[in-house]
Amino acid sequence: MGGFLVPILRIVSFLLGLYWWVVIAAAVMSWLVNLRVIDTHNRPVAMIGDFLYRATEPALRPIRRFVPSFSGIDISPIILLAVIWLVQMELEHLAFYLYEL
Repeated sequence: MGGFLVPILRIVSFLLGLYWWVVIAAAVMSWLVNLRVIDTHNRPVAMIGDFLYRATEPALRPIRRFVPSFSGIDISPIILLAVIWLVQMELEHLAFYLYEL
């Protein structure tokens, strides 16, 4: 039974791992923009920033509604990373369980 589901679960876990790095890149880029280390008037930088914002904002917006920022520090990416990590662990546990069947 697990022969078909295990690869699907591993692909989903891999995609979550990629999204993990997109969330980290978006957080680092927002810090660098706020500290004026990188300039968003540069076209490639603006395109990368726009992509990261569009990729992460739909997942971060519901978290930001419920979790307030602490003195200007947004912890919603940390919460999203924790949720991704928990889902990955559950998918790996389920894949291991299905593989044993």
